[in-house]
Amino acid sequence: MSPLESVLVVLAGLAAGTINTVVGSGTLITFPTLLAFGVPPVTANVSNNIGLVPGSVTGAIGYRDELTGQRRRVWRLLTASVTGGAIGAVLLLVLPEGAFEAVVPVLIMLGVVLVVVQPRLSAWVRRRAEARGVEQVESAWWVWPAVLLTGVYGGYFGAAQGVLLMGVLGIGVAQSLQRSNAVKNVLAAAVNGVAGAIFVFAADVDWRVVALIASGAIVGGFVGARVGKRLPPLALRAVIVVVGLVAFVVILAT
Repeated sequence: MSPLESVLVVLAGLAAGTINTVVGSGTLITFPTLLAFGVPPVTANVSNNIGLVPGSVTGAIGYRDELTGQRRRVWRLLTASVTGGAIGAVLLLVLPEGAFEAVVPVLIMLGVVLVVVQPRLSAWVRRRAEARGVEQVESAWWVWPAVLLTGVYGGYFGAAQGVLLMGVLGIGVAQSLQRSNAVKNVLAAAVNGVAGAIFVFAADVDWRVVALIASGAIVGGFVGARVGKRLPPLALRAVIVVVGLVAFVVILAT
């Protein structure tokens, strides 16, 4: 990899770290960049996953104020994300390349649809709870298994993992979109972290690529937190939808 290519990979990591913190799908920047510079697909995937972990952590730190009062919820959902991330990483290592090609675009579009209809679905959930004469629970029963499945997807590939998580959390958890985004950053960091730990011992990792992406992603995580927290709910929802649609088109075109 030439010096110019190395700089471009760092910049790709910066952009990916920023986008991942705001919504997700940063992999759609770093992964194609690595492929363009001749890194083999599986090596690019696992190296990219490990390299983006520090950016996910800095993004979660940047959203720490929005995590106040959510410790119990975060710890419970972390068990789903860690389990799912481990399963997804193992699937990447044992399944043939392209095994998820058919389902990935469907999952991304599902996440976009969930984000679009989230206000109406959340209101419907509240009305049903009120009709039964009970208060809406802090999170629906199906959120844990949905986060588990999202973790499987994230451990396997991860592009638009954040879009899926925001769709699930936005509908199933009774709180603001910004607070859900803070939880999303922690869960995504956990998925990437456990998958990366598995890849370190069981896959071909290009550590130079990891270092280049990580150096950009760390800065991008802090930048994304500053940008994301300033977005009003409607703007944040619009960003999520746009990124999800771009991810859908890009993956279909590859």
